[in-house]
Amino acid sequence: MTKAIRFHQTGGPEVLRWEDVELKDPGPGEAQIRHTAIGLNYLDTYHRSGLYPVPLPSGLGSEGAGVVTAVGPGVKDIKIGDRVAYAGGPPGSYAEARVMPAGRLVKIPAGIDDQTAAAMMLKGMTTQYLIRRTYKVKKGDIVLFHAAAGGVGLIACQWLKHLGVKVIGTVSSDEKAALAKKHGCAWPVVYTRDDFVAAVKKLTKGKGVPVVYDGVGKDTFMKSLDCLRPFGLMVTFGNASGAVEPLNLGVLAAKGSLYVTRSTLFTYTASREDLLATARDLFRVVKSGKVKIRIDQTYALKDAARAHTDLQARKTTGSTVLIP
Repeated sequence: MTKAIRFHQTGGPEVLRWEDVELKDPGPGEAQIRHTAIGLNYLDTYHRSGLYPVPLPSGLGSEGAGVVTAVGPGVKDIKIGDRVAYAGGPPGSYAEARVMPAGRLVKIPAGIDDQTAAAMMLKGMTTQYLIRRTYKVKKGDIVLFHAAAGGVGLIACQWLKHLGVKVIGTVSSDEKAALAKKHGCAWPVVYTRDDFVAAVKKLTKGKGVPVVYDGVGKDTFMKSLDCLRPFGLMVTFGNASGAVEPLNLGVLAAKGSLYVTRSTLFTYTASREDLLATARDLFRVVKSGKVKIRIDQTYALKDAARAHTDLQARKTTGSTVLIP
Protein backbone atom coordinates (compact mmCIF):
# COMPACT_ATOMS: atom_id res chain seq x y z
CA MET A 1 0.00 0.00 0.00
CA THR A 2 0.97 3.63 -0.45
CA LYS A 3 -0.61 7.02 0.25
CA ALA A 4 -2.08 9.16 -2.51
CA ILE A 5 -4.37 12.12 -3.15
CA ARG A 6 -7.54 11.01 -4.91
CA PHE A 7 -10.98 12.44 -5.68
CA HIS A 8 -14.32 10.67 -6.05
CA GLN A 9 -16.31 13.58 -7.44
CA THR A 10 -15.40 16.75 -9.30
CA GLY A 11 -15.44 20.13 -7.58
CA GLY A 12 -13.25 22.51 -5.65
CA PRO A 13 -10.11 21.68 -3.65
CA GLU A 14 -12.29 20.25 -0.89
CA VAL A 15 -12.97 17.09 -2.95
CA LEU A 16 -9.34 15.96 -2.62
CA ARG A 17 -8.78 13.02 -0.24
CA TRP A 18 -5.58 11.57 1.32
CA GLU A 19 -6.08 7.83 0.96
CA ASP A 20 -4.41 4.43 1.10
CA VAL A 21 -4.09 2.89 -2.37
CA GLU A 22 -2.68 -0.38 -3.60
CA LEU A 23 0.78 -0.21 -5.15
CA LYS A 24 0.88 -2.87 -7.85
CA ASP A 25 3.93 -4.52 -9.37
CA PRO A 26 4.93 -3.11 -12.78
CA GLY A 27 3.65 -4.98 -15.81
CA PRO A 28 5.21 -5.20 -19.28
CA GLY A 29 6.68 -1.84 -20.31
CA GLU A 30 6.07 -0.30 -16.88
CA ALA A 31 8.22 0.97 -14.01
CA GLN A 32 7.49 1.55 -10.33
CA ILE A 33 8.66 4.88 -8.90
CA ARG A 34 9.10 6.16 -5.36
CA HIS A 35 8.43 9.88 -5.64
CA THR A 36 10.77 12.38 -4.04
CA ALA A 37 9.02 15.48 -5.42
CA ILE A 38 5.82 16.22 -7.35
CA GLY A 39 5.03 19.20 -9.54
CA LEU A 40 1.85 21.26 -9.12
CA ASN A 41 0.27 22.51 -12.35
CA TYR A 42 -2.88 24.33 -13.40
CA LEU A 43 -3.73 21.27 -15.47
CA ASP A 44 -4.37 19.44 -12.19
CA THR A 45 -7.19 21.84 -11.32
CA TYR A 46 -8.84 21.13 -14.69
CA HIS A 47 -8.95 17.40 -13.92
CA ARG A 48 -10.20 18.02 -10.37
CA SER A 49 -12.93 20.46 -11.46
CA GLY A 50 -14.14 18.33 -14.36
CA LEU A 51 -13.12 20.82 -17.08
CA TYR A 52 -10.98 18.00 -18.47
CA PRO A 53 -13.01 14.89 -17.51
CA VAL A 54 -11.30 11.76 -16.17
CA PRO A 55 -12.91 8.48 -15.03
CA LEU A 56 -13.80 8.61 -11.33
CA PRO A 57 -12.54 7.88 -8.76
CA SER A 58 -9.17 9.14 -9.93
CA GLY A 59 -5.68 10.01 -8.90
CA LEU A 60 -4.33 13.44 -9.73
CA GLY A 61 -1.17 15.02 -11.06
CA SER A 62 0.89 14.68 -14.22
CA GLU A 63 4.44 15.54 -13.13
CA GLY A 64 6.91 14.03 -10.75
CA ALA A 65 10.46 12.94 -9.98
CA GLY A 66 11.84 10.06 -8.02
CA VAL A 67 13.72 6.78 -8.00
CA VAL A 68 12.87 3.63 -9.95
CA THR A 69 12.17 0.78 -7.50
CA ALA A 70 11.05 -1.96 -9.94
CA VAL A 71 10.71 -2.51 -13.68
CA GLY A 72 8.45 -4.81 -15.65
CA PRO A 73 9.25 -7.15 -18.53
CA GLY A 74 10.57 -5.54 -21.69
CA VAL A 75 11.89 -2.34 -20.09
CA LYS A 76 15.41 -1.77 -21.41
CA ASP A 77 16.51 1.86 -21.01
CA ILE A 78 15.28 2.40 -17.43
CA LYS A 79 16.66 0.39 -14.51
CA ILE A 80 16.20 0.10 -10.75
CA GLY A 81 17.93 2.96 -8.95
CA ASP A 82 17.68 5.45 -11.81
CA ARG A 83 16.64 8.99 -10.95
CA VAL A 84 13.80 9.80 -13.33
CA ALA A 85 11.23 12.50 -14.02
CA TYR A 86 8.14 12.77 -16.18
CA ALA A 87 5.35 15.02 -17.35
CA GLY A 88 2.26 13.47 -18.87
CA GLY A 89 0.91 9.97 -18.85
CA PRO A 90 -2.08 8.90 -16.77
CA PRO A 91 -2.98 11.19 -13.83
CA GLY A 92 -1.64 9.98 -10.50
CA SER A 93 1.61 11.73 -9.57
CA TYR A 94 0.10 12.95 -6.28
CA ALA A 95 1.25 9.76 -4.59
CA GLU A 96 4.13 8.52 -2.48
CA ALA A 97 4.76 5.87 -5.13
CA ARG A 98 3.16 4.72 -8.38
CA VAL A 99 3.54 2.63 -11.52
CA MET A 100 4.13 4.47 -14.81
CA PRO A 101 4.62 3.56 -18.47
CA ALA A 102 8.42 3.41 -18.69
CA GLY A 103 8.30 5.11 -22.08
CA ARG A 104 7.17 8.36 -20.42
CA LEU A 105 10.17 8.51 -18.05
CA VAL A 106 13.40 10.41 -18.69
CA LYS A 107 16.58 10.11 -16.69
CA ILE A 108 17.52 13.16 -14.63
CA PRO A 109 21.05 14.26 -15.52
CA ALA A 110 23.70 14.94 -12.91
CA GLY A 111 23.62 18.52 -11.72
CA ILE A 112 19.80 18.74 -11.54
CA ASP A 113 18.19 17.84 -8.21
CA ASP A 114 14.87 16.04 -7.87
CA GLN A 115 12.81 19.05 -6.75
CA THR A 116 14.06 21.10 -9.69
CA ALA A 117 13.26 18.25 -12.07
CA ALA A 118 9.75 17.86 -10.66
CA ALA A 119 9.16 21.60 -10.92
CA MET A 120 10.30 21.99 -14.50
CA MET A 121 9.26 19.00 -16.59
CA LEU A 122 5.74 20.05 -17.54
CA LYS A 123 6.30 23.81 -17.53
CA GLY A 124 9.75 23.61 -19.08
CA MET A 125 8.84 21.17 -21.83
CA THR A 126 5.72 23.24 -22.50
CA THR A 127 7.94 26.30 -22.94
CA GLN A 128 10.26 24.33 -25.22
CA TYR A 129 7.59 23.26 -27.67
CA LEU A 130 5.87 26.67 -27.61
CA ILE A 131 8.95 28.69 -28.54
CA ARG A 132 10.94 26.12 -30.52
CA ARG A 133 8.19 24.30 -32.44
CA THR A 134 4.68 25.84 -32.32
CA TYR A 135 6.14 29.21 -33.34
CA LYS A 136 9.91 29.01 -33.69
CA VAL A 137 11.00 32.39 -32.42
CA LYS A 138 13.74 34.34 -34.15
CA LYS A 139 16.29 36.72 -32.70
CA GLY A 140 14.80 40.21 -32.73
CA ASP A 141 11.18 39.06 -32.39
CA ILE A 142 8.83 40.80 -29.97
CA VAL A 143 6.20 38.42 -28.52
CA LEU A 144 3.31 38.68 -26.07
CA PHE A 145 3.28 36.16 -23.22
CA HIS A 146 0.39 36.12 -20.76
CA ALA A 147 0.89 35.28 -17.06
CA ALA A 148 4.57 36.13 -17.35
CA ALA A 149 5.15 35.66 -13.60
CA GLY A 150 3.64 32.17 -13.54
CA GLY A 151 5.46 28.86 -13.70
CA VAL A 152 5.60 28.65 -17.49
CA GLY A 153 5.98 32.42 -17.85
CA LEU A 154 9.13 32.76 -15.76
CA ILE A 155 10.82 29.93 -17.66
CA ALA A 156 9.68 31.37 -20.99
CA CYS A 157 10.88 34.90 -20.22
CA GLN A 158 14.38 33.65 -19.41
CA TRP A 159 14.60 31.30 -22.37
CA LEU A 160 13.25 33.88 -24.82
CA LYS A 161 15.73 36.51 -23.60
CA HIS A 162 18.52 33.96 -24.08
CA LEU A 163 17.33 33.53 -27.69
CA GLY A 164 17.37 37.29 -28.32
CA VAL A 165 13.58 37.74 -28.14
CA LYS A 166 11.89 40.61 -26.29
CA VAL A 167 8.82 39.72 -24.23
CA ILE A 168 5.78 41.85 -23.48
CA GLY A 169 4.38 40.01 -20.46
CA THR A 170 1.06 40.47 -18.70
CA VAL A 171 0.95 40.19 -14.90
CA SER A 172 -1.64 40.94 -12.23
CA SER A 173 0.34 43.19 -9.87
CA ASP A 174 3.38 45.44 -9.56
CA GLU A 175 5.10 42.78 -7.46
CA LYS A 176 4.65 40.23 -10.25
CA ALA A 177 5.79 42.81 -12.79
CA ALA A 178 9.07 43.18 -10.91
CA LEU A 179 9.43 39.40 -10.74
CA ALA A 180 8.82 38.97 -14.47
CA LYS A 181 11.28 41.75 -15.31
CA LYS A 182 13.92 40.16 -13.11
CA HIS A 183 13.50 36.97 -15.14
CA GLY A 184 13.95 38.59 -18.54
CA CYS A 185 10.59 40.11 -19.44
CA ALA A 186 11.42 43.32 -21.31
CA TRP A 187 8.04 45.02 -20.79
CA PRO A 188 5.76 43.77 -17.99
CA VAL A 189 2.17 45.07 -18.27
CA VAL A 190 -0.11 45.05 -15.21
CA TYR A 191 -3.31 44.01 -16.99
CA THR A 192 -5.51 44.81 -13.96
CA ARG A 193 -4.59 48.47 -14.43
CA ASP A 194 -3.26 48.95 -17.96
CA ASP A 195 -4.61 47.98 -21.39
CA PHE A 196 -2.26 45.34 -22.78
CA VAL A 197 -3.54 45.87 -26.34
CA ALA A 198 -2.56 49.54 -26.20
CA ALA A 199 0.81 48.60 -24.70
CA VAL A 200 1.51 46.12 -27.51
CA LYS A 201 0.56 48.65 -30.19
CA LYS A 202 2.80 51.29 -28.63
CA LEU A 203 5.79 48.98 -28.14
CA THR A 204 5.58 47.58 -31.68
CA LYS A 205 4.89 50.99 -33.28
CA GLY A 206 1.43 49.81 -34.33
CA LYS A 207 2.60 46.65 -36.11
CA GLY A 208 1.53 44.07 -33.53
CA VAL A 209 3.34 40.88 -32.57
CA PRO A 210 3.84 37.74 -34.67
CA VAL A 211 2.68 35.45 -31.87
CA VAL A 212 0.72 35.52 -28.61
CA TYR A 213 1.28 32.76 -26.06
CA ASP A 214 -1.81 32.46 -23.86
CA GLY A 215 -2.34 30.06 -20.98
CA VAL A 216 -5.06 32.24 -19.42
CA GLY A 217 -7.95 31.54 -21.79
CA LYS A 218 -11.32 33.24 -21.75
CA ASP A 219 -10.30 36.55 -20.14
CA THR A 220 -7.50 37.32 -22.59
CA PHE A 221 -8.31 35.50 -25.84
CA MET A 222 -10.30 38.07 -27.82
CA LYS A 223 -8.13 41.04 -26.85
CA SER A 224 -5.06 38.99 -27.73
CA LEU A 225 -6.26 38.72 -31.32
CA ASP A 226 -6.05 42.52 -31.48
CA CYS A 227 -2.35 42.32 -30.58
CA LEU A 228 -1.39 40.25 -33.62
CA ARG A 229 0.02 41.53 -36.87
CA PRO A 230 -1.50 40.20 -40.12
CA PHE A 231 -0.91 36.43 -40.47
CA GLY A 232 -0.02 36.29 -36.76
CA LEU A 233 -0.41 33.15 -34.65
CA MET A 234 -2.57 32.93 -31.52
CA VAL A 235 -1.27 30.07 -29.37
CA THR A 236 -3.68 29.06 -26.63
CA PHE A 237 -2.30 26.40 -24.29
CA GLY A 238 -4.32 26.74 -21.08
CA ASN A 239 -7.55 27.94 -19.49
CA ALA A 240 -6.64 29.51 -16.15
CA SER A 241 -9.60 31.92 -16.42
CA GLY A 242 -11.95 29.40 -18.05
CA ALA A 243 -12.40 27.85 -21.48
CA VAL A 244 -12.35 30.09 -24.55
CA GLU A 245 -15.85 30.61 -25.90
CA PRO A 246 -16.82 29.40 -29.41
CA LEU A 247 -15.31 31.60 -32.10
CA ASN A 248 -16.77 32.79 -35.40
CA LEU A 249 -13.87 32.11 -37.78
CA GLY A 250 -14.80 35.24 -39.71
CA VAL A 251 -13.20 37.17 -36.85
CA LEU A 252 -9.80 35.79 -37.89
CA ALA A 253 -10.30 37.12 -41.40
CA ALA A 254 -11.40 40.54 -40.20
CA LYS A 255 -8.39 40.92 -37.91
CA GLY A 256 -5.76 40.05 -40.52
CA SER A 257 -5.98 36.42 -41.76
CA LEU A 258 -4.86 35.18 -38.36
CA TYR A 259 -3.95 31.65 -37.30
CA VAL A 260 -5.07 29.98 -34.06
CA THR A 261 -3.82 26.76 -32.47
CA ARG A 262 -4.78 24.97 -29.26
CA SER A 263 -1.64 23.05 -28.38
CA THR A 264 -0.87 20.38 -25.79
CA LEU A 265 2.37 18.98 -24.43
CA PHE A 266 1.04 15.44 -24.90
CA THR A 267 0.81 15.87 -28.67
CA TYR A 268 4.27 17.38 -28.94
CA THR A 269 5.86 14.57 -26.86
CA ALA A 270 3.68 11.66 -28.00
CA SER A 271 6.62 9.76 -29.48
CA ARG A 272 9.56 8.63 -27.35
CA GLU A 273 11.90 10.40 -29.76
CA ASP A 274 10.11 13.75 -29.39
CA LEU A 275 9.89 13.35 -25.60
CA LEU A 276 13.62 12.75 -25.23
CA ALA A 277 14.55 15.56 -27.64
CA THR A 278 12.29 18.02 -25.78
CA ALA A 279 13.67 17.00 -22.39
CA ARG A 280 17.29 17.17 -23.62
CA ASP A 281 16.78 20.73 -24.87
CA LEU A 282 15.26 21.72 -21.52
CA PHE A 283 17.98 20.05 -19.45
CA ARG A 284 20.65 21.71 -21.61
CA VAL A 285 19.38 25.25 -21.12
CA VAL A 286 18.83 24.74 -17.37
CA LYS A 287 22.30 23.25 -16.85
CA SER A 288 23.80 26.18 -18.80
CA GLY A 289 22.39 28.56 -16.20
CA LYS A 290 20.53 30.59 -18.83
CA VAL A 291 17.21 29.38 -17.38
CA LYS A 292 16.84 29.02 -13.63
CA ILE A 293 13.89 27.11 -12.18
CA ARG A 294 12.29 29.12 -9.42
CA ILE A 295 10.54 27.07 -6.73
CA ASP A 296 8.67 29.62 -4.66
CA GLN A 297 6.36 27.30 -2.71
CA THR A 298 6.53 23.80 -1.26
CA TYR A 299 3.68 21.93 0.43
CA ALA A 300 3.39 18.53 2.02
CA LEU A 301 1.65 16.21 -0.45
CA LYS A 302 -1.19 15.62 2.03
CA ASP A 303 -1.86 19.39 1.90
CA ALA A 304 -2.55 19.36 -1.85
CA ALA A 305 -5.99 20.95 -1.34
CA ARG A 306 -4.37 24.03 0.22
CA ALA A 307 -1.89 24.19 -2.64
CA HIS A 308 -4.76 24.14 -5.16
CA THR A 309 -6.56 26.91 -3.27
CA ASP A 310 -3.48 29.13 -3.32
CA LEU A 311 -2.76 28.40 -6.99
CA GLN A 312 -6.26 29.34 -8.13
CA ALA A 313 -6.26 32.45 -5.94
CA ARG A 314 -3.11 33.57 -7.82
CA LYS A 315 -1.16 33.59 -4.56
CA THR A 316 1.68 31.55 -6.05
CA THR A 317 4.55 32.54 -8.31
CA GLY A 318 7.06 30.45 -10.19
CA SER A 319 6.84 26.71 -9.59
CA THR A 320 5.29 24.83 -6.69
CA VAL A 321 6.41 21.41 -5.47
CA LEU A 322 4.58 18.87 -3.32
CA ILE A 323 6.77 16.76 -1.03
CA PRO A 324 5.63 13.19 -0.13
